[in-house]
Amino acid sequence: MAQIFDRSSNALARMSLVLTGILVIALGVTLNELQRSPWVTRQGQRPDQPVPFSHEHHVQGLGLQCQYCHTSVEKSSYAGIPPTKTCMNCHAQVWTNADLLEPVRHSWATGESIPWVKVHDLPDFVYFNHSVHVNKGIGCASCHGRVDQMPLMYEQNTLQMEWCLNCHRNPGKNLRPTSQIYNMAWKAPSEDHPVWCSVTDAKVGVPTAQSVNCLTKDPGKGGATVATLEMPTAPGASAAGATTGSSPAGGMVMPASLTYTKFTSQKALGDFLIDQYHIRPPKQLSSCETCHR
Repeated sequence: MAQIFDRSSNALARMSLVLTGILVIALGVTLNELQRSPWVTRQGQRPDQPVPFSHEHHVQGLGLQCQYCHTSVEKSSYAGIPPTKTCMNCHAQVWTNADLLEPVRHSWATGESIPWVKVHDLPDFVYFNHSVHVNKGIGCASCHGRVDQMPLMYEQNTLQMEWCLNCHRNPGKNLRPTSQIYNMAWKAPSEDHPVWCSVTDAKVGVPTAQSVNCLTKDPGKGGATVATLEMPTAPGASAAGATTGSSPAGGMVMPASLTYTKFTSQKALGDFLIDQYHIRPPKQLSSCETCHR
């Protein structure tokens, strides 16, 4: 019986298997790159807004604080989009006839909301709490980038799960003193620009990060206030961090000078703040239920 397939068919079969494998791998790589691309993540894209609001002008030019517009960022799960009244606080007197601000005036006159396009938009199944991050030492620029240098707002980071997990697995690299949360130009400590931190008594009803006081100037050269007044529980008792002995009139005790620790690297500062801010360990921070509820 004559052979149906030529001897070369074996080579062709092997080659077809190899080509099939290459095509499958190439398809997988292509799909992976596609789901990471700005076409999917919208990273770097500047969506058209009803009003071309410039953060660069308002933040860097005029010096407005983030909280002036985003009033709920420290106490709510969302930062909040400012109501039209916030805009009209200034624009009832400034640029009152500008064509660019016609949507703002229309919203103020009719009571209709301005249809802003959300730039940092997470999926509905992701739970993100702004107040937790802000009160635990994550600066605005860590997620949103240098907003003060953006004429038009855009998404600097991908906001994908991989990006979030990179921080949750090692939060220390992004932690900063709470006094520097809104400082867009904050730089990590270095030999040339060290940071000094001290710890005071934890306060009831406020975030744990409030007990840490950090300075960018050497406290030994007049850069810090080193004493506060504390009320002891009994006359002559010593408050935490206070000197022992007799108290001044009225039972007030002047505590000893705060002890500051110098940090010259972000790793050292991050490790210190993780402990003082009571940050959960990476294993807990990267668990599924942290974000998916």
